[in-house]
Amino acid sequence: MLAGKKILLAVCGSIAAYKTAFFVRLLVKEGAEVKVIMTNSAKDFITPLTLATLSKNPVYSEYFDKDSGEWHNHVELGMWADLMLIAPLSANTLGKMANGICDNLLLATYLSAKCPVMVAPAMDLDMYQHPTTLENLKKLQSFGNEVIEARDGELASGLSGQGRMAEPEELVELVKKKLYKSDALKGKKVLITSGPTFEALDPVRFIGNHSSGKMGTSIAEAFSQAGAKVIMVSGPADHFPNKGELIKVQSAEEMLNETQKRHADADIVIFSAAVSDYRPKNPAKEKIKKKDDSLKLELIKNPDIAAVLGKKKENQFHIGFALETTNEEGNAKEKLTKKNFDLIVLNSLNDNGAGFKSDTNKVTFFDKNNNTQKFELKSKVEVAQDIVDYVIKNHS
Repeated sequence: MLAGKKILLAVCGSIAAYKTAFFVRLLVKEGAEVKVIMTNSAKDFITPLTLATLSKNPVYSEYFDKDSGEWHNHVELGMWADLMLIAPLSANTLGKMANGICDNLLLATYLSAKCPVMVAPAMDLDMYQHPTTLENLKKLQSFGNEVIEARDGELASGLSGQGRMAEPEELVELVKKKLYKSDALKGKKVLITSGPTFEALDPVRFIGNHSSGKMGTSIAEAFSQAGAKVIMVSGPADHFPNKGELIKVQSAEEMLNETQKRHADADIVIFSAAVSDYRPKNPAKEKIKKKDDSLKLELIKNPDIAAVLGKKKENQFHIGFALETTNEEGNAKEKLTKKNFDLIVLNSLNDNGAGFKSDTNKVTFFDKNNNTQKFELKSKVEVAQDIVDYVIKNHS
């Protein structure tokens, strides 16, 4: 199943590094081509010779060979791989990755990687549960990296708890699943709306909302990793994806126009933007001066982008979002039917950690076949993966 796949394994200084010998052997038996990068401290736990022999490739740990002057190009390594897996991931390297520190070949390659990145942390339970470790793992997830959580069991310290790296056999299965997903939507075109819309009051002021674009960006990156071609039409957000085509707009009307142009060619359309429901009827051409104690504005309804395109839907798979505060399930199901969605993702402002600007979300899926799936609070990166998994399973 891994025949022809290129796996870049990065090994950090941890007693769990001994497991990488078994892991590399399993990958090679599955037909994968494996290259290994090691930090200098990793060599204290397993030798480069062992991993070079098992992988049938040189092991890299320095930027260049001091004897020959041969340069080990971190950019080429990052572009070569179909998947980069850092296992075991130490607390030291985790902290550096989370904060953009680049002081060795492993970190330089990570910053250059164009492929999906998975990490498998391994450390003692107190280190693993430390607030800085947990915060750094969340940061990696927010970057689009997949974290393989440490497992419970006996640790090298003699203590028992969460901190063990996943076993080699499990890692191989997770790699298979990740790489399967990376091809699952190959050839599909995904159109995504994201961020807020700003409706002008005058050249200075606008009506808008607090949407940051985090959810839309996570969705775009997850679909890109699944092999899809992604086009995002985004309002003035704080976050944008690193891959795919990006069209920036300001108003709801601009978002509708740009989305309509691309709708017919899309296979999957995701309406994650927080579009302003109303706009000023007559925006001022000059800055409105403060004169009276009150200001009256006449607002008119904006076009409902999802509803407009729902009427034009042919073979596209439409996914919508519903951010609600009251009668949440009823409102979501009404939108599911009214806007001709195949799936609607409900999230509530009443749930702590959900909604605008946060890194997490708590959602429920309702689909057109009357299926309901509730999820616990998780990162927006993980929510995006759940959406991709649903599409892979339910859209041919």
